[in-house]
Amino acid sequence: MNASSAVIVIPARLSSTRLPRKMLLAETGRPLIAHTWEAARRSLSASAVVVATDSDEIAAAVQAFGGTAVMTSPEAPSGTARIVEALHRLPTADVIVNVQGDEPELAAAAIDAAIDLLARCPEAGVATLVTPLRRPDDLRDPACVKAVLTPWRQTDGRAEPGCWQAIYFSRAPVPAARDWSDSLLAAEPPLYWQHVGLYAYRRSVLERWNSLPDSRLAALESLEQLRVIEAGIRIVAGAIDHAARGIDTPKDYAAFVARRRRNSAGHPTDG
Repeated sequence: MNASSAVIVIPARLSSTRLPRKMLLAETGRPLIAHTWEAARRSLSASAVVVATDSDEIAAAVQAFGGTAVMTSPEAPSGTARIVEALHRLPTADVIVNVQGDEPELAAAAIDAAIDLLARCPEAGVATLVTPLRRPDDLRDPACVKAVLTPWRQTDGRAEPGCWQAIYFSRAPVPAARDWSDSLLAAEPPLYWQHVGLYAYRRSVLERWNSLPDSRLAALESLEQLRVIEAGIRIVAGAIDHAARGIDTPKDYAAFVARRRRNSAGHPTDG
């Protein structure tokens, strides 16, 4: 995938229930959104990074550190909806990557991997990432979204190495084993996968986003990617070693600040 054909968009809203105004928190000396922007800029496969926001304050902060921001409605129900609203104001690109604003430690290689998945799997409309799920507590945690996968097959029936087709996503512990053993979590290749909330969309998918049929499953699980699956759009998934740590709570942010300070002092971080 040529760099000119991919653009990263970071949806960033000011309102946040568990961590108010988190995009503008700046105990590291820079706002959180700046760290995410810097991480995204390290991508080798994207030509631009744009912040889509509902906040004049966030837009001003982005412009202050040299970034590009586009304004969207505070009523946007999701990050994807915010990107769709901004689509006609984004640089021309075949692929739009949705990077969550509260993931400042996302590896650029993960972004590039998602873009590469679409290049390798032409029939896919969306690419995303997963990581092996190994802990029973994570399997049972509704906040940990599980992905049910099968090997990706090209139109000639050939399996594409390292690529998986997403069959379903759920907050439930799926797939459900009739005869459970914790050893199933150690299977290779993995049977259980945690979804990583990064998406690379073909622009054509986003252009028809608002006309996709409603999905009762998406509403039931509160997982908008199920709307894509129910619309018949294939999602390809690739595996990474571990998910980036998102910033959702004051505790998350304090831990991030501590890691940054250790890193700045010349000590390795723990993640």
